[in-house]
Amino acid sequence: MDFDLSQEQQEIHKLANEFADREIAPGARERDRAERFPWDVLKKMAPIGFLGGPIPEEYGGMGVDFISHAIITEAIGRADSSVRTTLSVQISLVEITILKFGTEEQKRTWLPRLCKGEVIGCFGLTEPAVGSDATRLQATAKRDGNDWILNGRKTWISNGSVAKLALVFANADPAKGHKGITAFLIDREKSPYRSQALHGKLGLRSSDSSELILDNVRVPDAMRLGPVGDGFKIAMAALDSGRYSVAAGAVGQAQAAIDASVAYATQRHAFGKPIAAHQLVQELIADMVVETEAARLLVYRAGHLKNKGVASTRETSIAKLYAGEIAQRACDNAIQIHGGYGFSDEFPVERLWRDARVNRLYEGTTQIQKLIIGRFATGIDAIG
Repeated sequence: MDFDLSQEQQEIHKLANEFADREIAPGARERDRAERFPWDVLKKMAPIGFLGGPIPEEYGGMGVDFISHAIITEAIGRADSSVRTTLSVQISLVEITILKFGTEEQKRTWLPRLCKGEVIGCFGLTEPAVGSDATRLQATAKRDGNDWILNGRKTWISNGSVAKLALVFANADPAKGHKGITAFLIDREKSPYRSQALHGKLGLRSSDSSELILDNVRVPDAMRLGPVGDGFKIAMAALDSGRYSVAAGAVGQAQAAIDASVAYATQRHAFGKPIAAHQLVQELIADMVVETEAARLLVYRAGHLKNKGVASTRETSIAKLYAGEIAQRACDNAIQIHGGYGFSDEFPVERLWRDARVNRLYEGTTQIQKLIIGRFATGIDAIG
């Protein structure tokens, strides 16, 4: 692994960070306050390719490598994690999954539209009674001629209300347990389903989180993604991809906490000097810097393996676990450095702290990541 970014990666780093500073960060507080979905930002991201970073050019994407994808995701996460969440679902959970498991017709029909932002996608796995144990999905899919009839509820679905394409998992043969789970692409215009936006969230307030309501939704068999019964395998592969972008976004949040803390600590005075001159404040910042650098390298290591096309589940879980944990600590330190001001939205650190909390929940909780890592270490699957 080369620790130096390539010329192309350096250019992407510059482009992504300049875009994030100019087009995303300035409106983050107001979008958060209003719980307003970032349509304006997405419309600006699409023309420069950020809605399809790692997707091959032949399907409408940028065709960048996975470290470049992490660089873009980190930059956007540094500016606004709500935007980053929308991006992660669009690319990592929906586009990459279609790229890996879709038919050629499915790829050519949907990927260019997703990459252009003509269609927003969502990923429907979690249910009201099913979270970490995805083997026990209650949503059902029954064959009816050349169609499937889907019934069930999905919850905490990012992009759920705004999506025109839903990648949904349902059990086609409950008697087979998780071996009956099957994946479907639902074109909302042709196979309408209902959604209900969820409000009152701690963070990610300008991203869309919704419940999907599937009442006898008729889906053509041509929209089935992969073989019948392969849904669980497809979902796990998608989550592996999603964890990578969550980890990169968490690094961005931690970096934002550092940037805000340094700016504040060098301007705020106490006891006759900038608080940055006090050793205990420097210690807080030093801890943030060390952990953020380590998390970034873990993300890049996972990306390096993805670029090689080899298995990276272990390394991705390590990156997601560590980056999610240190992002929360960095944001907490940032509030401590800001003192009372850190407790209000006059400064961005309180939003960073609220947004960072979800990293330890979605795409597999901290505890699930530890189970995955422990399974690789011991060869024993504690999940069962």
